[in-house]
Amino acid sequence: MATSPQPSLPAPRPRSGISRRLLILATASGLLATATACGSAVNTTGGSSSNGLITLSMHNPDSKTQDPATYQLVQEFNAQHPDMKIRLEGQPVDQHEQRMTIAAQSDTLPEIFWVYDSLAKTMVRNGNLLDLTPILAENGLKAKFAPSMLAGFRQQGIQYGVPYQALITGFYYNKDILREHGIAVPETFDDLLAAVKKLKAAGVVPIAQGANNSAFSVWAFLTMLDRFGYEAKYPDVLSGKARYDNADFLRLYRHVRELAKAGAFPDNMNTQTYAQAVASYTSGRAAFLDAGVWEAEKIQKSQVGKSTGFWAGPTFSDGVGDQKLVMNVPSAPFVVSAKVKRDRKKYAAVKAFIQFYYSDAGQKILVDNAQPPVTTYQPDIDSAKDTVFAAVLAEAAKSGWKSPKAQPDLVVSTATASAMYDSFYGVMGGTLSPEEAAGHVQKTLK
Repeated sequence: MATSPQPSLPAPRPRSGISRRLLILATASGLLATATACGSAVNTTGGSSSNGLITLSMHNPDSKTQDPATYQLVQEFNAQHPDMKIRLEGQPVDQHEQRMTIAAQSDTLPEIFWVYDSLAKTMVRNGNLLDLTPILAENGLKAKFAPSMLAGFRQQGIQYGVPYQALITGFYYNKDILREHGIAVPETFDDLLAAVKKLKAAGVVPIAQGANNSAFSVWAFLTMLDRFGYEAKYPDVLSGKARYDNADFLRLYRHVRELAKAGAFPDNMNTQTYAQAVASYTSGRAAFLDAGVWEAEKIQKSQVGKSTGFWAGPTFSDGVGDQKLVMNVPSAPFVVSAKVKRDRKKYAAVKAFIQFYYSDAGQKILVDNAQPPVTTYQPDIDSAKDTVFAAVLAEAAKSGWKSPKAQPDLVVSTATASAMYDSFYGVMGGTLSPEEAAGHVQKTLK
């Protein structure tokens, strides 16, 4: 697993999730300022040069264990370019976002860094980021990307970002459990609801979920939101022309309540973490797991690896628009500080790293670490050995299915994204009605 691409957020709290989130961010900011002054806020990952020519700043304190693909890419690059060594550093997500915000204001941004797209767009408006168009134009690099992988990171005519990794999310499922209880792999919501009722009656946890310090872990439900017209609606929702608590979104939340009432989620959902939910699935105690491609390798090595498949989630007869959607989108981007252009050697190093990262050799390193390529590189997967990863890639490439342009929480502010997570878990846990849940998100929108 590279790492879950979302931050560890607090468990949902009715009507107070946003204030708690802001308190945590304020605390993190204060701690960050203190730690930075002491020189201890940033963890330099082993294997990278402490005095590298350029710095790559990530959202993981320890990339070697939390994001081995990026770690290996940096090691390979440094070995091939001893005169362009990269210093790899990282902090937890919230601290990283705060640090990048402060660095942008003080003109001390690292040369390359990971950042949420909402913050990147603010940096573009403030002139903090380099236009990557000339770099992508060299060696035919731009042609290696599907247009959707770059389009979301373009603003004001500037290609300000490139995709760090791809997000493929949905439900892992245990074929043996489904077979034992005479359940076919669901296709529609009604299929899923019927499966949940049958599994619950048999004493099996239908869907492994963990909300404690993991409120972000609702990926499959974010895809469901797209099946109720989110992609077409969200620009108007953000501009105030439409509301989040609209009739279409409310129908989805009511379906989530149906699942909850049928016993879809574990009794300890609000006290267990996402990692514990994964463990419940890999130990064979749950039929489905809401997760993404980053868990493929871990599941493959577990006792349920040989019996695991992957499913993009249910279609809805009362949904809006195309129901054949699978979430296969670029995650938050890599961006480059605009000041790099002032230094010829650093610009050359940044260009060389981007060219390497998105080359076939670089993408193979992603694939070797169970991450899907973000370019058109065609991986050679041993489908007999890597059955789980192969199942994820096959589901993402199903004929007649398409992907939204972005995951719903990655095109809104941090406060709104946090409220979206809390809204789903609130309905799942029975602490919020569908109307209260949608209204909770609406309150974050100006």
